[in-house]
Amino acid sequence: MQDIIFTIITFSMMLITFKYFELFGVNNLQAIIVNYITAGSMAVVSSSFNGIEISPVEMFSSDYTAPALVIGILFIVTFNLIAFSTQKIGIAITTVANKMSMIIPVLAGLYLFGEEKSVLKFAGVLLAVFAIYFSSTTGGKLSFNKKYLLLIVLVFIGQGIADSTLKWAQVNAVGPQENQVFFATIFFSASFFGLLYLIYEIVVKSHTFKLKTLLWGVILGIPNFFTLHFFMEALKGGVLESSQIFPIVNMGVIVLTATSGVILFKQKLSNGNWFGILMAIIAIALITFA
Repeated sequence: MQDIIFTIITFSMMLITFKYFELFGVNNLQAIIVNYITAGSMAVVSSSFNGIEISPVEMFSSDYTAPALVIGILFIVTFNLIAFSTQKIGIAITTVANKMSMIIPVLAGLYLFGEEKSVLKFAGVLLAVFAIYFSSTTGGKLSFNKKYLLLIVLVFIGQGIADSTLKWAQVNAVGPQENQVFFATIFFSASFFGLLYLIYEIVVKSHTFKLKTLLWGVILGIPNFFTLHFFMEALKGGVLESSQIFPIVNMGVIVLTATSGVILFKQKLSNGNWFGILMAIIAIALITFA
């Protein structure tokens, strides 16, 4: 259970860091790429401390190479979709679409990996869906230009498939001593495809790379590495099933980031937001004891 708690804490730290990006005018894409390079480097260093040397040949010729590449590509693509969606549609509906994506790995756990089904679990997941809605909206309403519906669907599916592939790899491809190599492959593949897009922006759109991006990218990359580390440990820990872990982490992040926003950034939460947080806490309890 402690791995789940640490996952919630480090994931929340990432989201809080994004808030500082906004405050200090940090370029999201550039910082994200540096973040992936940082996280990948930490995976290599962590592996060497355990006596396991990571080579490019090993990274790209193992059973987990294909799922790691898929996850890495989905990480960078989904991030850009989220950024574009936030600009075109707004943060509320983008947040709902992103967090609702937990439904995909939950269904995968129940019906593809044969995890236990129970009334309490289904009730908790249903409550989690409502918690996401109320905690992410103001006034309980979501409206958007229907021409961007496909964009919302892509955010939902992209994040959901990435999480489901992570679970599949943990079950079928990643050995007990291969986590760090798997992480390095994910992070470096994400940074590679991100760098390709960054080069395009610099050459075609004449964007410039800002040095402060390096600092904030490193700050983001540290909790990013630990989030994936603790999350994989939670998935293979056997205490809870993935159909429980995904919604519990999601709800825990909602509770922690919302309260952190109030304390650190003096954010105002509506009654509906507080109601959503309460539902998230109840959902955690229901799913945990399902």
